[in-house]
Amino acid sequence: MTMTSGTDTDTAVQAEDFGALADGTPVRRWTLERDGVRVRILTYGAIVQSVEAPGRDGSRAPVALGLPDVAGYEEFPGPYFGAVVGRYANRIGGSSFVLDGRTHRLTANEGATHLHGGAKGFDKRVWDAVAVPGGVRMSLVSADGDEGYPGRLDFSVTYTLGQGGALVLDYRAVTDAPTVLNPTSHLYWNLAGADSGSALGQQLRIAAGHFTPVDGASVPTGEVLPVAGTRFDFRRTRAVGAGYDQNLVLEEGARGGDAVAAELYDAWSGRVLTVRTTEPGLQLYTADHFDGRPFGPCAGIALETQHFPDSPNRPEFPSTVLRPGEEFASRTVYAFSVR
Repeated sequence: MTMTSGTDTDTAVQAEDFGALADGTPVRRWTLERDGVRVRILTYGAIVQSVEAPGRDGSRAPVALGLPDVAGYEEFPGPYFGAVVGRYANRIGGSSFVLDGRTHRLTANEGATHLHGGAKGFDKRVWDAVAVPGGVRMSLVSADGDEGYPGRLDFSVTYTLGQGGALVLDYRAVTDAPTVLNPTSHLYWNLAGADSGSALGQQLRIAAGHFTPVDGASVPTGEVLPVAGTRFDFRRTRAVGAGYDQNLVLEEGARGGDAVAAELYDAWSGRVLTVRTTEPGLQLYTADHFDGRPFGPCAGIALETQHFPDSPNRPEFPSTVLRPGEEFASRTVYAFSVR
């Protein structure tokens, strides 16, 4: 499946120094601006630090949760604010999987579970960055054995702004040995403004007719159940409530092309966020566990496009295996409008 981006050189692209990590490693910040939308991206974690989009009255406000400096991201790593997470977003049960008859043991960083790539995933790395037409490409090399994953992985994410200021994320990767891969962007959205308090009550629609139930460790049981009659049914627009951390199975017709996977709307500001993706799943997370440092409970809503959690241990799920000679390619587009 392909998705058009509409990106070109109309996007203004700038880069600047942005401090350093505690160990002295320098961090750069890239700013992309087009059609009233401004996005700032850090080389640390490929983090989207901020997204500013206009509301119904024309005023521009930050609509993604972010922190003002590098020290903040080091102090609060757990929420993964705006970072690209990998090699494997979400959870792998038992922190292990079998591939081609060989067991691979991963770093356990959520009890016995492997979460978002382990103790030092992509979110805690400083990426290389280079300007491209309309944006910036960030890349890194994940060595064989990194957090337990097999194979050297050459990975990149390219950020561009398309027409109307749509934020386009293009992921690419190749490997020299069979491995698994499932990256995502861990952006949190609050269309009323990143400093406006809880995002609950904003209106959400997700083109997903099924979900993957989880056990007490938030690892899928292997079932795929219909959302009809459950709290996971967002096929018709309704207000977002609390208590969500769930993978939803996107309908086949909601993937690729101009199909809309999800739409979030804030009636107060008039802002609309439309999500398009080539991925088969979307994790809805309402950040109930935020404790006020630095954001309160449910201050943002994560809509993480992804393959399903624990797919390496669930052959009935869409495969996340990447082999030598193949190229991993995935695209997600976040588009902004007003209503």
